Amino acid sequence: MNLLNQTKTIKKIVDIKDTLPKKQRQLCDYILKHHQSIGLITVKELASNANVGISTVMRTLNSLGYEHFNDFRKDIHDESIPFVSKWTLKKSLTEIEKQEVQNSGLLQTWDESVELLNKSLDTELVENFGKTIDLIINSSFINILGTRPYKATALYMEQLLGEFFSKIRQLSHDTETMYDRILQFEVNEVLVVFAFEPYTNRVIEAVKLTHELGNKIILITDHISCPVISYASVTLRVEVSKEQFSVIPIIALIEAIVIEVGKQSSKDSIKKLKRLEKTLIDKNVIYSY
Repeated sequence: MNLLNQTKTIKKIVDIKDTLPKKQRQLCDYILKHHQSIGLITVKELASNANVGISTVMRTLNSLGYEHFNDFRKDIHDESIPFVSKWTLKKSLTEIEKQEVQNSGLLQTWDESVELLNKSLDTELVENFGKTIDLIINSSFINILGTRPYKATALYMEQLLGEFFSKIRQLSHDTETMYDRILQFEVNEVLVVFAFEPYTNRVIEAVKLTHELGNKIILITDHISCPVISYASVTLRVEVSKEQFSVIPIIALIEAIVIEVGKQSSKDSIKKLKRLEKTLIDKNVIYSY
């Protein structure tokens, strides 16, 4: 488990949740997704919001070592304060009354995207970003997997990285033969997987199989309640929108990874990019003045 800056209570929940009964796991997942607001609600509200009974809440808290809900709520509140303060974003364009602006949809989407980027950037992401770069550079091969809308992010990562990093393989094209390819992984191959809610069974099983084989896994995900987070060698968690679908934080993360890998293998990568550019011009693929 590789989640830097995970608070004591949150870490305890992550560590034990998979051993608990179904309803208690459901409650744990709710707490992990909404821990910033748990310190402000009652036990009755928590039970109602998580769609479980109050008795389930109390049994779960007992499993976490708490006798009283108020003690748990205080710890969660105290531990969440740094997260809340980091997630405070001064609104740009506040002088514009959005309801009076013709392009309010554009402004709303833009503000939401900026907010997601700011929420995603924390010390945990920075720390695990460095570990991710080390894994990629020192791997014999990078395998990339994303399903449903996140297949697009997997393909984008392959496209950018593949321009100078040849040790790359896309698994997202044909998930029918995905297991065949995973079973052929060499010792030093790494799996980069995009796993976002709603999580697909194929991604979950691919991660489990990769873990069983002893290969490293770079997990890019949304919540610490992600069902395969315990199998990851390193986790990069980005914020997702509750209002609208957006992959902007994922795209920003991919581009940062590509830039950093390029920097750390600069001589070789620059040489490959220059050769590619010359070839594309010579073959009349791209326009040149």
